[in-house]
Amino acid sequence: MEYRTLPHGGEQISILGLGNSSLSAEVGEKEIQATVEMALENGVNYFDMAAGDAAPFAAYGRALSGCRDKAFLQVHFGADYHTGKYGWTQNLEEIKRSIAWQLEALQTDYIDFGFIHCVDELADLEKAVSGGALDYIQSLKKQGVVRHVGLSSHTPAVVQKALDLGILDMVMFSINPGYDYQQGEYAIGQVDERQALYRRCQAEGVGISVMKAFSGGQLLKAETSPFRQALTEYQCIQYALDKPGVLTVLPGVRDRQDLQRILGFCNASAQERDYSILGTFAPQDANGMCVYCNHCQPCPVGLDVGLINKYYDLSKAGDILARDHYNNLEKTAGDCVSCGHCDSRCPFHVAQSQRMEEIREYFGK
Repeated sequence: MEYRTLPHGGEQISILGLGNSSLSAEVGEKEIQATVEMALENGVNYFDMAAGDAAPFAAYGRALSGCRDKAFLQVHFGADYHTGKYGWTQNLEEIKRSIAWQLEALQTDYIDFGFIHCVDELADLEKAVSGGALDYIQSLKKQGVVRHVGLSSHTPAVVQKALDLGILDMVMFSINPGYDYQQGEYAIGQVDERQALYRRCQAEGVGISVMKAFSGGQLLKAETSPFRQALTEYQCIQYALDKPGVLTVLPGVRDRQDLQRILGFCNASAQERDYSILGTFAPQDANGMCVYCNHCQPCPVGLDVGLINKYYDLSKAGDILARDHYNNLEKTAGDCVSCGHCDSRCPFHVAQSQRMEEIREYFGK
């Protein structure tokens, strides 16, 4: 398992986490517990607790007994389970009751990541502020009950407004090729608008946990994919992991069999992870935009073209560390010999030779 560092805190977070929307009473608490234990044994340490029903919570409590410090729990302030099924509330007293119940069921006295749940419209963010939910999370953070503050959303403009508050450590956002290319139910925001959000998160040290990496499974079947061509789970996971700011991807699994298949990503070959096929059906406004896929590799002179592009984009977006990261590269844009190898291989039609010159002038090397 690979791990990435949370900028605000330094925690090491597994690149594969676990979503709980499909771990439900239907599969039974024993299977849920066994699945969580299997995830922990394989190095998964990040778990999203927005579940489809109440069943996972007690199962998690048992699975984490004696090893609570090995897991980071992402708990949603607004997800409500008093009926036994998932519900959503913005009422502060109901939120408080739900959090108390979740803490008890999980057999824990702290929350690693306290998230305002489902902030998809500006009115939702305004309600979280005016209704007291955000103040409640911050008060729990001062008490040590909540360690990090975040929110979940599908809407770039809303997340941008939330980032302006200056209090977020993590954002849960839906990232997949369909949504980024304006295809699907939650394909909110233009291509450049979504990319700008990812870059701002990284520039400001706000991590991203990824939901809906497979677009609810639609991308995995040709008949339901908006591209009329199936992608694999591994392609979708790698696509999300290559986006700036992303720390972990949270696939939903139903049982240990699903989890075993997802864990196979850790040993998958570069070819199995390669998603350059997207270049054949990317929208016009995505052409000419580097997505850091590194399909252009290997560079004849050893440049990491994707990483050079990423540090350039991040530096322009305000990431003060990006220039240092760039300067520490063994080979920089100044080493480009303009052979055209990357230009001919880029599935997104980026004129990389020209871009290397632009980057060399920007960084001075």
